[in-house]
Amino acid sequence: MPLRLNERTATLCKAALDQAAELKIAAHTLPCGTTLIDFGISVPGSQAAGIMLAKACLADLATVEVEPTATDRPTPVVSVSTDHPVAACMASQYAGWEIKGEKFFAMGSGPMRAAAGREPLFEDIGYRETPNVCIGVLESSKFPNDQVCREIATKCNIEPSGLTLLVAPTSSIAGTLQVVARSVETALHKLHELGFDLTRIERAKGFAPLPPVANDDFAAIGITNDAILYGGQVTLELHGDDQSLQKIGPQVPSSASKDYGRPFAEVLASYNNDFYQVDPLLFSAAMVTFINLDTGNQFTYGKPDQEILARSFATE
Repeated sequence: MPLRLNERTATLCKAALDQAAELKIAAHTLPCGTTLIDFGISVPGSQAAGIMLAKACLADLATVEVEPTATDRPTPVVSVSTDHPVAACMASQYAGWEIKGEKFFAMGSGPMRAAAGREPLFEDIGYRETPNVCIGVLESSKFPNDQVCREIATKCNIEPSGLTLLVAPTSSIAGTLQVVARSVETALHKLHELGFDLTRIERAKGFAPLPPVANDDFAAIGITNDAILYGGQVTLELHGDDQSLQKIGPQVPSSASKDYGRPFAEVLASYNNDFYQVDPLLFSAAMVTFINLDTGNQFTYGKPDQEILARSFATE
């Protein structure tokens, strides 16, 4: 049976709105009929809202939790676990849609991407859907207007009234958490870029440290990326041969990139703040472990870098 990513996420959104006061979120409807749910622009949001937002990105196909500090961890971590890694992370969570409008830009994620199917990625993973409702998550400090929402709805082949968009700045409680909840997604996306067959992956889990909320979106982009690049740890349970894992494994962690070794804000500054000039192979977890369910063997590549994390998080 199809997973119906948008429908299941619509149910999650209804649950979120039923707890709006508790989550410190708010909603309003545009003239075109699209519902906007504010997770941190004009409302404070909350950690619980961030968990809900991350789950929406993952089409409610993953467990998302904030685990407290421990003796071996100076900060809390955001953990993610899913039995549907390709659908949750690649068909939904990956922020692969650039949303543009007059004086508006946002990175779009969530299951609406599976309805639009605009990215070549969907040909590779073989998943699309034609729902009556669509849910998207926008990483932005501004709300989209009617025109932007109509364009999104058209690309998703639905009426604007069937579209719900969850919006949060990166420099918000919920926005920071939902980015840090992408440890598994980054590892899967890098594997896909390296030509690995993602259908081999049965289960996935990961975690990354939750940094303090930054004062502005630019600083937030730096520290949330660092959380994954230098602190993210991912475990993938999969099938197949060991040799292919041993061959590709060293290329998967962020440390395999030429841009590894400095806080992300410094890397970005070296490219005149042009995100698209950064080596795309940088974006992965610091450490990736493969567990071969067929052979019982385990392979680990990369390691966290607490020194760079400390430098990055201390900038706040």
